[in-house]
Amino acid sequence: MGRAHEVRAAAMAKTAAAKSKLYSRYGKELYIAAKSGVPDPEMNLSLKRKIAEAKSNQIPADVIKRAIDKAKGGDDENYIACRYEGFGPGSSTVVIDCLTDNVNRSITAVKTCFNKAHCKLGVGGSVSYNYSELGLFVFPYTDDETMLDTLANADVDVQDISVDDEGYMTVKTAMSDFAKAQDAIEKLIPGVEFDSCEITMIPNEYCALTSAEDKELFNRLLTLLDEVDDVNKVYSNVTDEEQA
Repeated sequence: MGRAHEVRAAAMAKTAAAKSKLYSRYGKELYIAAKSGVPDPEMNLSLKRKIAEAKSNQIPADVIKRAIDKAKGGDDENYIACRYEGFGPGSSTVVIDCLTDNVNRSITAVKTCFNKAHCKLGVGGSVSYNYSELGLFVFPYTDDETMLDTLANADVDVQDISVDDEGYMTVKTAMSDFAKAQDAIEKLIPGVEFDSCEITMIPNEYCALTSAEDKELFNRLLTLLDEVDDVNKVYSNVTDEEQA
């Protein structure tokens, strides 16, 4: 099967449009981190962590610099984090995280996506209760025993470690231990290049869409959501094979 479904998000960067979306997402997140304190990574731990995450996801240096310079310039943009949840075809569910300067615009856009895909937007908590928010790392490495010992010594709450047949390790940690885990991995494997390095929502159970119609509607929903500028991240419980 190869790498697990939740790490396939890295494949989004294969097209120019997806790269632009990814750069926009990190630009907002870096700007927020820089505005939350001093816009200097040596004096702002949140910004330092976000820069490291951005670099691990191949975000260009000029994108990072522009976001920090924007915060230094006293820009007064105020992004608000919003989460929406809904039900797709079959047993599928979706969690959508937005960063927006206009909440009314965001909810209207998300509702429109669900309506066009004949899906149903739910209330807060109607879907997310069945997801876990975890730190996720994927990188080339195969010694799971050494990795487990390293993370344990760093006092990291490890939820799961697995190695696939391509030689990639997936490490899931408690969300609160994300920074400690990243530090420990980078010290153990100098110069490590992450396929994924982020805090993410992982479903407790996956589902498979069995009909062609359900697959088409679900893919339509994802495509529509991806076209909304305010949408930052989208999570679902549908296996990657069904999304292909």
